[in-house]
Amino acid sequence: MYREVRAARDVRAAWRRWCAVRDALFAAHPQTPLPPGARRRFAGLSYFPYDPQARVLAAVRRRAPAPVELADADGRAFSMTRFAAASFTLRGRIFTLDLYWVEGYGGGVLLPFRDATSGRESYGAGRYVLDTVKGADLGSRGDRLVLDFNFAYNPSCAYDPRWSCPLPPAANWLGVPVRAGERMSTDPPLHGAVRRAQDRSRPRTNTRSR
Repeated sequence: MYREVRAARDVRAAWRRWCAVRDALFAAHPQTPLPPGARRRFAGLSYFPYDPQARVLAAVRRRAPAPVELADADGRAFSMTRFAAASFTLRGRIFTLDLYWVEGYGGGVLLPFRDATSGRESYGAGRYVLDTVKGADLGSRGDRLVLDFNFAYNPSCAYDPRWSCPLPPAANWLGVPVRAGERMSTDPPLHGAVRRAQDRSRPRTNTRSR
């Protein structure tokens, strides 16, 4: 799916295709993160309207590799290596988010973030915009990393607390609203699942990783 997006000339059309495929996977895939009750009544995920200004090119700066731990909603730690930082301009302001290499699971580069919509219009514990072990990677343009927040999505723990997901540390909190990508569901059964997970997932600073 992401290969199709990377190759697409019409990014907006590719985004619509991405939304449709995600809905199909959530509804029918054996490893859907939806709990059974929400799965039976699932009518589709909720997204902000496509915003071309939410697609940015980030300059990636290498950092001295540093071991860190990102906590999940229950305080369990995921071992990561912070190895780079991505800087970009969004809404006329310059931001920098840390990039992490996942030391467990299947490896890969992870970029989690939280913004001013978190807990109000989007999942309170934050979203992912890059997760290469799952192929969630929009590639690069020249020497710049493509970060398209229209493709931001919730971690699996947003739907059912049985899933354990690393959450963004304070360094990756954006002080502006990013009204792009997946938002809080308006479907009542799923909305309830998200709310319950959110109550368990209040972002916290992991002092061991600072």
